[in-house]
Amino acid sequence: MEEPRAELKADASELAEAPDFDALTSPEDLVRGDRTRDDFFDAVLGLESPATASEVANLAGRGVDAAREYLEWFERMGIVTQLTESPATYERNQSYLNWRRIHRLREEYATAELLEFLKTESNRAEALAEEFGAETPSEISISAYAAATDQPIEDVWERLSSWKTVRRRVTLLERALTAESGDGADVQPAV
Repeated sequence: MEEPRAELKADASELAEAPDFDALTSPEDLVRGDRTRDDFFDAVLGLESPATASEVANLAGRGVDAAREYLEWFERMGIVTQLTESPATYERNQSYLNWRRIHRLREEYATAELLEFLKTESNRAEALAEEFGAETPSEISISAYAAATDQPIEDVWERLSSWKTVRRRVTLLERALTAESGDGADVQPAV
């Protein structure tokens, strides 16, 4: 993750006293509830590549000025990162969003439950790897596999998408389980 801009960093007086993190409103509560916010939040979550305020506005079905305001706010919260100045382009901060998911998993589930989820998802990942005869979904050509197995392309795409999702879940669950001893940022997935 990149270093935040200077104006987003705490100065010496702000560093003197630790914030009361329990008193802070969660990002989900801040960005949910208002329909406009929801539209922009959903647009940002759907970004696959850097986008301008105009592009985000189009995705959200809202105005460009509102997009700029929400993007600046989302940047302050860590949800997006501004990449360029003119035109201003933003990308979804996936590291932050993963951290929030991991944090939520740790808050909502006991270790035993997380372990059970991990076991289930790991078994699914192994079954899909065996089904496709590959280590990772990226090794599979959708059209070639569909032709070789006489399956519709849509079915193969759905199974590969499921495999990718299962692998992401395994990674998040592993990080949630290891986060108790640290932030788990250096954990590699088992699958």
